[in-house]
Amino acid sequence: MYLVRLIYCSTSVQELNINDIEQIIHIAKENNARHNVSGLLCFNRKYFLQCLEGSRTNVNKTYRSILNDPRHNNIVLLEYNEITQREFQQWSIGYVSENSITKPLCMKYSGHSEFTPYEMRGQSCLNMMLELRDSVIII
Repeated sequence: MYLVRLIYCSTSVQELNINDIEQIIHIAKENNARHNVSGLLCFNRKYFLQCLEGSRTNVNKTYRSILNDPRHNNIVLLEYNEITQREFQQWSIGYVSENSITKPLCMKYSGHSEFTPYEMRGQSCLNMMLELRDSVIII
């Protein structure tokens, strides 16, 4: 079994409230735990940025489900690689709110002060998420 890491970004098709986000996280936690998929989700009311890790088969199935979710569009695959170990193994899905994605952090990894994952390389997204993992409280 090969471990893979997949990073994608997308745009929310409507403004989501806290209940919508909690529902997304709840369902993702259940599904990801059942399929041994781990990862991290960043969201700022406009853009989603997510990293998924796990077996190739299960990550691909999860991503296929994400592609069919009508709550977002403009889904762009930023990175897909075989890996030797997980970076987000402690969460079936960790969640980082927009308050934790600061302007200096965005400038460090994208050259913009606003969170714009479409203008970031996959490796930059991963590095930003690793920094978030190590420095903020993740739900």
